[in-house]
Amino acid sequence: MSGPGGDAPAVGFLAVDSGGSGLRAVVGLPGREPSVPRLSREPVRTGARGIDPGHLLEQLLPMARASIAEYGLDRVDTVVVGAAGMAGLGDALRAELPGALARELGVRTVALAADAVTAYIGALGPCPGAVLAAGTGLIAIGTDLAGWRRADGWGHLLGDCGGGAWIGRAGLEAALRAFDGRDGGSAALRACAEERFGPLTGLPGLLYPRTDRPAVLASFAPQVAECAAHDPVAAGILHAAARHMAESAAAVCPTAGEPRVALTGGLLKLGDPLLAPLAEKLTVLLPRARQVPAAGDPLHGAVRLASDLVSGLLTLPSDERMFSVVHTKGD
Repeated sequence: MSGPGGDAPAVGFLAVDSGGSGLRAVVGLPGREPSVPRLSREPVRTGARGIDPGHLLEQLLPMARASIAEYGLDRVDTVVVGAAGMAGLGDALRAELPGALARELGVRTVALAADAVTAYIGALGPCPGAVLAAGTGLIAIGTDLAGWRRADGWGHLLGDCGGGAWIGRAGLEAALRAFDGRDGGSAALRACAEERFGPLTGLPGLLYPRTDRPAVLASFAPQVAECAAHDPVAAGILHAAARHMAESAAAVCPTAGEPRVALTGGLLKLGDPLLAPLAEKLTVLLPRARQVPAAGDPLHGAVRLASDLVSGLLTLPSDERMFSVVHTKGD
């Protein structure tokens, strides 16, 4: 194979998004539309060493090789991997993935990023601001292009305040308060919870033994949003979630200039019952910031990072755990 001029090898990039719902990967060249994403719906395992490099490679390498051939590349020289848990669970990836990609694919440059960073770049690109990545959990990330700041993202037991699991748990608490006859209960949320989970006396037994508790809690968040129009307790939960989200954004947003703020993730699907109070609270806490829609998702962010790396245009700050670039010897 050869490049556009017919005499140079076609050397491109590989961009990867590894998250809670699986792994997606594309290849591409700067200035050209990337390949159609290939995906695995099996999330990369985590264990005693954190994110498992072997399991990631087991899924990624066949996808990468098929995409390289289909796209018309000779090889990829640059890889960007955005992974959920990279900041706290990425030590094994940082130690092993660059060398493995060099051996297997001839890669010379590997960028390892927390999925919050790829979410940021997908949403805003390389400009100062803050992004709220809001799904089952919640993390805010911001940069002034000199360094990264993050807030929350501590998981459903210690934080993720305002995320889907937080909203769902608050809704179920209100349902149980109504069941008990305590103050702060919601008959509407009780009815929704009973319809979804059955008798509420069985709820602890359904929930506590499960390893996917955050996802189960988050599955009730849409019911909270549906009730918010006619139930003050549900509306109050969403207003509290919006306050937590805005506080996290304010904690990481640059103080100079007119930074941009964007929201990305599945919680957007809750619509106006959450987004309207969030917009109001962001205006109060960040009056100089400009609220903008996210331009793309974390995979778009990984593509942007890879293209900028190949083109020598990368302007983002490095961070030991959030975003780092390693140069390998390649093949």
